[in-house]
Amino acid sequence: MRRVGIGLVGFGWMGQAHSRSYRRIPMLFPERDGEPELVACCDMVAERRESAVTAFGYREATADWRAVCEHPDVDAVVVTAPNMLHVDVIEAACAAGKHVFCEKPVGGTPEQTLYAWEAARTAGVITGVGYNYRFAPLVRHAAELIGSGRLGEITHFRGRFFSMYGNDPLGVLSWRFQQDQGGYGVSSDLLSHSVDLAHALVGPLARVVGTRATVIRERPVPRPGAGHYGRGSAGDPTGPVTNEDFAGMLAVFESGAQATFESSRALVGPESQMAFDVYGTKGALAWNLERLNELRVYLPDEGPDTGYTTVFAGDRFPYHGSFVPGSANAIGFEDLVAIEDYEFLNAVARGEPHEPGFDAALAYVSVQAALVRSWDSGAWEDVVPLAAAEVAP
Repeated sequence: MRRVGIGLVGFGWMGQAHSRSYRRIPMLFPERDGEPELVACCDMVAERRESAVTAFGYREATADWRAVCEHPDVDAVVVTAPNMLHVDVIEAACAAGKHVFCEKPVGGTPEQTLYAWEAARTAGVITGVGYNYRFAPLVRHAAELIGSGRLGEITHFRGRFFSMYGNDPLGVLSWRFQQDQGGYGVSSDLLSHSVDLAHALVGPLARVVGTRATVIRERPVPRPGAGHYGRGSAGDPTGPVTNEDFAGMLAVFESGAQATFESSRALVGPESQMAFDVYGTKGALAWNLERLNELRVYLPDEGPDTGYTTVFAGDRFPYHGSFVPGSANAIGFEDLVAIEDYEFLNAVARGEPHEPGFDAALAYVSVQAALVRSWDSGAWEDVVPLAAAEVAP
């Protein structure tokens, strides 16, 4: 079994989730091809660095992300830093010959994602991107139902990701709400997941037209040391939000199927509604992260009754049994992270490409670039794959 040294940049929530996952992999997946070792962690907060070593088991921690990228015992760098730092870290990791897993968005803008993709392609390293909802066992079952033709010809896809993390007007003006620090807003943070699942389940998009809105236009300036989900007070000085709270899009797949997409961080009600509906000529299905252990399936030819059937997750579906046996015994969000880390680890150990990698990230930002053009033109725009000739640092 090949040892794979893990370096991580950015020890916030997602950095800790990936770290826990790599610690769990030997317990969950005995048939793995790689043996993960937590080598080096970077974070700017001293308390987090201490926790990375004492609680999570990293050999060392540093405030210098370059030291992680250049560490001789690191084989793969996991990037969970703020969005606009991703490309610098990726470029350094690729230059050092390290494989790279990056949380989405790989870049804060389509151009930055293209630059990261080119750096990885030139270096010949294995890449991964954090589209973790692909790994939900029932999403994989949905892909099997679609791929087998059980739903017939796919005619429509409805994708949405509604989250409440930005609906509080007193939520502080962190990097997430500033285009120069976080890049675009929900079209990168949330819509990317929805479109990636559409690509994985149905195929590439050909044309889009869309709209955007910034619902909360001013937010309190954070005090020193505030977390990026922190809350200010009514009397605090404020600053402008410079990226979008809402993005909506109509689209047409290359197959001719129609699609609708919405994403928002400012709605009241849906707490983490990453959801999709797929409609075909012989059936339909629907999945929602808020009920990730349930898949709603409608196959009218299989019986006299009409309406959707609820399929409960269980160990008969891919990977579910690694976490819990039986049927209708639930798994959770971090279990999806563990599955994606396991598959990336195996890809690195085998020296094989990982899916989704930076190609999938590039496919999404090609859609995003068309959406941004549509915001300006108010018209339908063709999805044109971004090309290496367009790369600019």
